[in-house]
Amino acid sequence: MDRLASLRTHMESLRQGHLLAGAEALSSQDRDALIGRIESIGWEAIPELVEHYVKCRPAAASGEIVPASCATVDPECVCDSVSLVDAGDLRERGEAMLLAGRVAAFTVAGGQGTRLGWQGPKGTFPASPVTGKPLFRLFAEQILAAQNRWGHTIRWYIMTSKANDAQTRSFFLDNRCFGLDRRQIMMFPQGMMPAFDAESGRVLLEGPAALAMSPDGHGGSYQALLRSGALDQMEGRGVEAISYFQVDNPLAPVLDPVFLGLHADSERSSGEFTSKMVPKCGPDEKVGVFALRGGVPGVVEYSDLSCEQAEAMDASGRLCFAAGNIAMHIISTEFARRVAVGGEDGLPWHRADKKVTWYDPASGETHAPTQPNAVKLERFVFDAMGIAKKPAILEVSREAEFAPIKNASGVDSAESSSQLQSDLYGGWLEQAGVTVPRRADGHVDAAIEISPLTAMSAEELCGQNLPAEIAPGSDFVC
Repeated sequence: MDRLASLRTHMESLRQGHLLAGAEALSSQDRDALIGRIESIGWEAIPELVEHYVKCRPAAASGEIVPASCATVDPECVCDSVSLVDAGDLRERGEAMLLAGRVAAFTVAGGQGTRLGWQGPKGTFPASPVTGKPLFRLFAEQILAAQNRWGHTIRWYIMTSKANDAQTRSFFLDNRCFGLDRRQIMMFPQGMMPAFDAESGRVLLEGPAALAMSPDGHGGSYQALLRSGALDQMEGRGVEAISYFQVDNPLAPVLDPVFLGLHADSERSSGEFTSKMVPKCGPDEKVGVFALRGGVPGVVEYSDLSCEQAEAMDASGRLCFAAGNIAMHIISTEFARRVAVGGEDGLPWHRADKKVTWYDPASGETHAPTQPNAVKLERFVFDAMGIAKKPAILEVSREAEFAPIKNASGVDSAESSSQLQSDLYGGWLEQAGVTVPRRADGHVDAAIEISPLTAMSAEELCGQNLPAEIAPGSDFVC
C-alpha cells in the first residue's frame, strides 16, 4: 500500500490520478498488475506529449516539398536512384556481405489479420496462390534458400505485438520453424503507448485494472531492438546491416544483394539508412512518397500533398512525386542504436485520432464511442531518413517486389496479391521457355507458385525439368 500511495501522489501531480481511483477495490493481483503497468510508462515525457500532440494538433511540417530526385537540391540530400547505378557491382558487394554473415532479416509483424477476416497474426495468413503457404513460411523459405546459396546462418528477428506474440511463437513451434533452427530466430514485442482522451489529455482506462494501450508504431522498432537485446546480439555476431520489411508483402525480397550493395556503396550512401521505392501507379495511389521537405529527405504522406503536387508531371510525363514507399529498408546496426538512444529527442511522434472504448472509474461504466474520442501516438521508421547523413533509395519493379495483402477485397487484397504472384512466376516460366496462358488484360490465366527453394529468379529456372506449357485456369507449383 505504501507503493500505491507513492504512485498515487506521482499520478496526481501529473493530473492522471484517476488511473488509481478504484485501486483499493481491486484484488491484490489486479492491483499489482495495474501498478506494474503504470510504472512501466515513461511518465517524465507524458506532460509534454499531451500539450504538443493531444490538447492541440501539432503544426504541419514546414518547408518546401520537392521530389527526392530533384537535381537542384544540395547533392548531399539527394537520394540516389537505382537506374543510375551499376547493379552488377552492387550485387557483388551485397553478396560479399551475405557470405561474411553481416546481414540479418527483420520482419515487423505486430498486426492481426482482422481486416482480412482472419483470426490470428497476419503472418499466419495463407498467402501463396496455390498451396496457401502462410506469409511467415514464404519468408522462412527465402532465408533457407539464401543460407543454401551463401553458406552462412542468417539470423531472423521478428517484432510482434502484445496482442499476437504468444500466438506467433506457438505458430512457429507448431510448424517446426519451417525448417529453420529455432535458435536463429528471435522474437520480441513492440513498445506500447497509452491512449489519451482527446479533450482532457487524461490516459484512458480499458477496465478497472487495465490502461488503454496501443502499439507505438513501426518507428518504435528501433527502441524495441535495443530494449530486447536484439541489437546487442546482432553486433555480437558481426551483423552490420538489418534488412527491414513488413509482414504483409509476400513478394518482399528478404535478402537482396543489390539493395545491400547500394547500402554499402560509400559513394552513394552513408551506409546508415537505405530504402526501396516503386513508381506510383497514379496520382491517387494512397502511399507515401520519398521527397525532400526543407532540404531534409524523408517520406511525405499522400494526404500532405496538394492535388497540384500529386498530379504534377515532369518533362518526360512521369509524376514528379512518383517515388512510392513500399516499407523495405536496410538499416545499419550502429545507426539503429543511435536512433534508439535518441529517446524523445529522436524520431517525432505522429497523432492519430481514433475511437477507443474506455472505462469510467467514477461511474464504473464502459463507453463505446461512435466518433473518435481519443488520440494515439506512434512513430514511423522512415523518419530516421532525416537523421541519416546520406540516405539512398533503390527503385525496383513493382511487379517483382510489391504485392501487399492489406484489404479483404479489391486493391491490395489476397486476391490481387495472388494474381500478382502468378503474373511474376508466369513471367519467369516464359523466360525459361514455357508457354503460359494469358487473358486479354495481360494477366496470367493460371495460379502459379514457385518456391524460393526451387528458384529465386527466372535465370535459376532455366535448365530445370519444366512442362512445355501451362493449361489455362490450372494450378502449377514448382
